[in-house]
Amino acid sequence: MSRLPVTLVFVKKGGELVLAGKLDEVKYDTFVKSVNEGDRIEVTYEVQVEDGSYSQISKLHACIREVAKSTGSSFEDMKKEVKRRAGLTTIKGGEEDYRSFGDCSKEELSLAIQAVIEIGDFVGCNLR
Repeated sequence: MSRLPVTLVFVKKGGELVLAGKLDEVKYDTFVKSVNEGDRIEVTYEVQVEDGSYSQISKLHACIREVAKSTGSSFEDMKKEVKRRAGLTTIKGGEEDYRSFGDCSKEELSLAIQAVIEIGDFVGCNLR
């Protein structure tokens, strides 16, 4: 069974990393309950900054992959559609130019994640 990545926010308090809030605690508990005994879990820690994060890009790519698989589209075609819907394209020399997710701000990546979730809703692929 494929699972979408879970993003949790921690805060350093008293030399320890603790979950930042109740929602993060609920997400953590839900994730742990969904894991089978013996499953391996990969964790990446990253300090939040104003620019887009690795975890946002990872989640976005996983969602795009799921919708592409569900619709029979290629990953690249679905990625272009998400970028169009999120406003991450420009016209240069009469050609559509797609911004790299790696060059996007946190807010722009959030718009792209929302766009792929909405596409998923439309085609019956639940990404929530």
